[in-house]
Amino acid sequence: MRKFLSGVLLSMCMIVPSLSNANDLSLDTSDPLFMLKTEGILSKTSLTYWDHILRAGQSMSYGMNNRLTVGADVHYQHDFNGDEDGFSAIDLGAVYRMANADDNDARIISDVLFGFKFGGGSRVRTPDYADSTYYAGVRFGRQYAGMTLAATVKSTWVFDDVRGVAFLDFTPEAYFRISPDFNLGAGFTVRKATHKDPIDGTDFDQEWLHTKFVRKFGNTQYIGRVDYEFESDDFQVGAQINVLF
Repeated sequence: MRKFLSGVLLSMCMIVPSLSNANDLSLDTSDPLFMLKTEGILSKTSLTYWDHILRAGQSMSYGMNNRLTVGADVHYQHDFNGDEDGFSAIDLGAVYRMANADDNDARIISDVLFGFKFGGGSRVRTPDYADSTYYAGVRFGRQYAGMTLAATVKSTWVFDDVRGVAFLDFTPEAYFRISPDFNLGAGFTVRKATHKDPIDGTDFDQEWLHTKFVRKFGNTQYIGRVDYEFESDDFQVGAQINVLF
C-alpha cells in the first residue's frame, strides 16, 4: 500500500509541473512555504471529523514584517463516543524566515517554527490538546512555477504529571498549482513519541498520509482535506476556509 502511494506521488511530481502557469505565490495561503507580508492578516477556520471526534478551530496570524509572522489558534472538540469534550490549549506561535529564495544560489527557502500552548481542558486527549506544550522546528523547501516541495521537522514537549510525552514529527510535502484557481497538495507525517499514553495505552507513534484540494476565489481559499493514518487504519476528513486580509 505504501509503495503504491509513493509511486502515485512521484508520478504527480513528474507530470503536474507541465500543467502549471504563473501564480501570485504571495496570495496562496495553502502553499506550505507561504509567508505573510508586512501587516498582512490571515484567518483560518476549520472543521474536522476523526474517530468519533468533531473538532472546530480558528487561527489568526499577523505579519510583523516580511520575515516574521506571529499567530494564535484554539480548537473545540466534541467526543460522540466518550467524554473528551472541551477546548484545546491556546497555541501562541511564530514563524521566522531565515532565508528567502533570493538569498542563496540553490533558491532554498528556510523557516524556524516555535511556540507554546496553555490553558487546555484537562480531559481532552494529548498531545494535540495538552495543557502545557512547547514546540520548535524547522521548515525548508523550494518553490517552482508549478509546484512547491517542502519538509518540516518539528519537536514537541508535553508537560503533564501523568500524560507527559515528547515526540518528533517529520513531514515532507508536495503542492501542485494545477490552474490559477485550483491546487492540490499531498504529504506524509511520521511521528515518533517517547512512550504510549499511560492512562489508556494510546500509541502516539503515527504515520499519516495527507491530501488537500484547494479552490481559490481571490484572497479566499476553500480547502477540503482527507487524511489516512496507517497505524490505526483511520480516516480523517475536514474542511477549511482561509481568508487573507
